[in-house]
Amino acid sequence: MFYTPLFYVIFHFSKFIRPGAQRIGLTGADDDLMATAFRRPDGSIVAVVFNLLESDKSFSIRLGDQEETRASIPAQGLQTVVIQPE
Repeated sequence: MFYTPLFYVIFHFSKFIRPGAQRIGLTGADDDLMATAFRRPDGSIVAVVFNLLESDKSFSIRLGDQEETRASIPAQGLQTVVIQPE
């Protein structure tokens, strides 16, 4: 059996974004990244980020007044950041 890259993307999303999660707004000014975010029923926030570049990239996520969450993502990688409620 052969799994396509799309299979792995869908698998990645479904691992972190379960039934009951609601898509929320996400703003940013970085044209090198594609991202979406969801609020899960437990109150945690899941941000899924895709790096369009052919080089590694660092980024940060700020949720309201919470401390900034910093992460890095490999070249053309898909990264998930889970932010727990305070």
